[in-house]
Amino acid sequence: MSVLKRLFKMGEAELSSALDKLEDPIKLTEQGIKDLKKDLDQSLQALAEVKALDIRARNDIEKFSSSSKEYESKAMMLLKKAQDGKMDPSDADRLATEALRMKDENLGQEELIKTQKTKFEQSIVQLEANIKTIKSNVSKWENELKTLKARVKVSTATKNLNKQMAQIDSSGTVSMLEKMKDKVQRDEALAESYGEIAYESKSVDEEIDKALENNTDNSALEDLKKKMGLNQ
Repeated sequence: MSVLKRLFKMGEAELSSALDKLEDPIKLTEQGIKDLKKDLDQSLQALAEVKALDIRARNDIEKFSSSSKEYESKAMMLLKKAQDGKMDPSDADRLATEALRMKDENLGQEELIKTQKTKFEQSIVQLEANIKTIKSNVSKWENELKTLKARVKVSTATKNLNKQMAQIDSSGTVSMLEKMKDKVQRDEALAESYGEIAYESKSVDEEIDKALENNTDNSALEDLKKKMGLNQ
């Protein structure tokens, strides 16, 4: 029993491998439709040929039926002619017998062709049923092909998207974002530091200039007061 199970598992593995190697299902379906249409063309050609045979058989039946009646009529005319004394009775009997033989021969051909015509009619019915089935299958497969193509597009797009999502390294992305964030913070701090230095340098210069301006103003004012004797 265990040996059979192992063999069965091996068969499953081989089948799975074979399925993986199958061609694109769309191509297989398209090829199947082409094969069906080829079968349809052959069936239509066969139907036309059998119908032509059936028409010919019908015409032959009418021809042999008419000929058999004509030979019977000729036999009767020969016997009537002999009865009326217009022909030697022995010749009339001989020719009438030959006419009846031809009549029977035509009747035999008529019956044979009738049998053939019956077979032709059966073949026509079978071929028409086959053609109807093939047409139905072609229509069904073409509709299934449209659906299959749409499903393949959706599944391919979904597969590619999921594949891309699966390949994204979340930890690496977070690490990269943290590094970028840290760099931005350092750049912002450095920019602020430069701004403060520039402001401080400007403030000191302004303060010095202001102090000097004040000293200059006070000195001139004191001199003017001395001249005017206001300090006293």
